[in-house]
Amino acid sequence: MEKCLGKDKMKTIGVFTKDFSLYHDLLKNLKKRKISFVSLTSLNHIPSGIGVILTSNSELHDIKISNVIAADAYDSIDHAIDLAIQMLVGKDLYSKVLIGIDPGEKPGIAVVGDEILLQKMNAKTPEEVVIIVKRVLREYPSTETLIRIGHGSIITRNRIINSLISLCIPIEIVDETKTTPTQQTKRLEKDGEAAAAIALIRGGKVQRRLPLEPTKGDIRNIQERSRQYSNGKISISEKTAIKVLKGEISLKEAIDFEKNK
Repeated sequence: MEKCLGKDKMKTIGVFTKDFSLYHDLLKNLKKRKISFVSLTSLNHIPSGIGVILTSNSELHDIKISNVIAADAYDSIDHAIDLAIQMLVGKDLYSKVLIGIDPGEKPGIAVVGDEILLQKMNAKTPEEVVIIVKRVLREYPSTETLIRIGHGSIITRNRIINSLISLCIPIEIVDETKTTPTQQTKRLEKDGEAAAAIALIRGGKVQRRLPLEPTKGDIRNIQERSRQYSNGKISISEKTAIKVLKGEISLKEAIDFEKNK
């Protein structure tokens, strides 16, 4: 059974900073990821339930507990939050980490460590997946790591798989038919929830790089998206659509290319 963070399983994240912009960004990201936290107005009486505090680099040395993270010292707010979660879990090494991926234009990614759902997120592009997975491997070291990816969106799925092959982590393709969340869930949240479900399903092992062979339907869909993106002004050629499908250029670059012909 899948367990989640922030529900009577462990201590809570505390947020303390007088930097309004950083405070706003921290609260926005914590709420978006549905992670429990407590806003601290003073350092005089830190509740016993606080396991780690997120603050600014300039306020770091004002906080006397051992688990404290300067959120503005990392490449992103989410990176700092990931480290805070890792501190709360209190594990230096997991027995098994499962990385679930729901392929798509903005792929959903979920990380499950020893049956605990550690995080859910979305990559901005299929090419960003490998960057996020590399970060997960650094932050959640384990005896065994397995990547599982949904079987849909074949071209995008294969692009993602091919980018992950060099990591030498076992990859499985999973039947994601029954992983689609309810219709009430927002699109990006759906992708994250589907990825979490995919992480827990056994699949068929990937043995080698996979072909990128767009179907006529794939090409038509990209051409339709180009018309929607350009408000009906541009319909990219089949040749350009294939480049988009293979990840060689973005849809915006494809439209600009056709426009400047």
